[in-house]
Amino acid sequence: MLNSDQQSNKKALFWFRRDLRIHDNHGLSFALNQFESVFCVFVFDRNILNQLKNKQDRRVEFIWRSIELLKQSLIKKGGDLIVLDGSPHSLIPDLANQLNVQTVITNHDYEPYARSRDAEVETQLKEFGIQFLTFKDQAIFEKNEILTAQNKPYTVFTPYKNNWLKQLSFEHYAYFDGPSQHLAKSSAFDYSLPSLTDLGFAETNLTALKINAGEEGAQALLNEFMPRMSFYHERRDFPGIRGVSYLSIHLRFGTISVRELVRQALQLNNKGSSTWLNELIWRDFYFAIVWHFPHVAHGAFKKEWDSLMFDNNHQLFDAWCMGLTGYPIVDAAIRQLTQTGFMHNRLRMISASFLVKDLQIDWRWGEAFFSEHLNDFDLSANNGGWQWSASTGCDAQPWFRIFNPITQSEKFDSEGSFIKRYCPELKNLPPSKIHAPWLLSALEQQQYNCVIGKDYPAPIVDHKIAREKTLARYKLN
Repeated sequence: MLNSDQQSNKKALFWFRRDLRIHDNHGLSFALNQFESVFCVFVFDRNILNQLKNKQDRRVEFIWRSIELLKQSLIKKGGDLIVLDGSPHSLIPDLANQLNVQTVITNHDYEPYARSRDAEVETQLKEFGIQFLTFKDQAIFEKNEILTAQNKPYTVFTPYKNNWLKQLSFEHYAYFDGPSQHLAKSSAFDYSLPSLTDLGFAETNLTALKINAGEEGAQALLNEFMPRMSFYHERRDFPGIRGVSYLSIHLRFGTISVRELVRQALQLNNKGSSTWLNELIWRDFYFAIVWHFPHVAHGAFKKEWDSLMFDNNHQLFDAWCMGLTGYPIVDAAIRQLTQTGFMHNRLRMISASFLVKDLQIDWRWGEAFFSEHLNDFDLSANNGGWQWSASTGCDAQPWFRIFNPITQSEKFDSEGSFIKRYCPELKNLPPSKIHAPWLLSALEQQQYNCVIGKDYPAPIVDHKIAREKTLARYKLN
């Protein structure tokens, strides 16, 4: 809470980041309840944008469209959104000083870059005599809120989950609100939104993919998912059907509150919703891992695995990146990612396991590739998933368990419907043949109009041989 002197100072600046919404926004709610005038700002952070190689990045367009919608919503409520382009390290303190606010308010971020950025912003704000306050918004539990009996961070998911559920109470998923009449704008600032072109980016296929940005887009997806949530536990592993929520991009950029999703899951209270809630707990767990063990952003959680040497064959890596490995489920997964920015979670595990344990390629190469292409890219979840697959992480798949891409394909896409969607060259193959097309006879290849090595590649590696090589590699480390 603010002291009496701070309460008498009535102007604050709210800084949007991973929380691009008005409703159920913890930091914004606090600002509106504590201050009579609340200015709002978003910064297109050049420290992040300048690292993006692809100037047709769906994430940038999603953010831009969400900002456009957020700005319109703020205007309707009597406020507006200042949109800046540059480095927040200097832009935020300078803006706060120009607006003559007493406090800058924002929500927590847990990644190493965000932590250093916020520390520098806070230092500069102090030089102007401006307070910097941050709030928990993108997680249910964070930092030191879930610890072991020895007061240490958990490094295994199941006991973390059990404690998470044990400690959960209404206050952890309560709705945050504030009086919108306290939203303000200053005539001294240009509130125009820079175009995507101004930012150095171009439109993508976001609209064609029917990925709708902003709070309305998130709410529409949630409404569509709710009747399906009860079946989530039965359908979530099958990429050929609509079994998942597709809300991950909205969670990533905060166009919907995680508290809203927890409220919906708890209200439904059945096996499907419990399984979905489990995924939200994994999200908190990986946030906590990055917070407590920031070295995972650059290397193995279990540091002894940093000495693991990979073959790192560039030709094999390029084939994986292009979806030309000769293993249909892997190729379909990668093509889905590059064409849409989305990859089904089961396929993330299959394709990651294949890269590391079949192709003998460093998991960090795959992590970087996903970070470039995933619409919902989040450092903590992406890193956690790759380290799980590579068996180097805190709660990793045991190194001696290696996904068989053929049996995974047969189990989770038995009819080949997903494979055919992204590998149309295999569209004529029957389900019994599509999971290992290299086994087709010459006559069958002609019959199905799919010549291996011409229409579709032969396998670039033999899974059985690769498996034995991986077992030996990990055993020797």
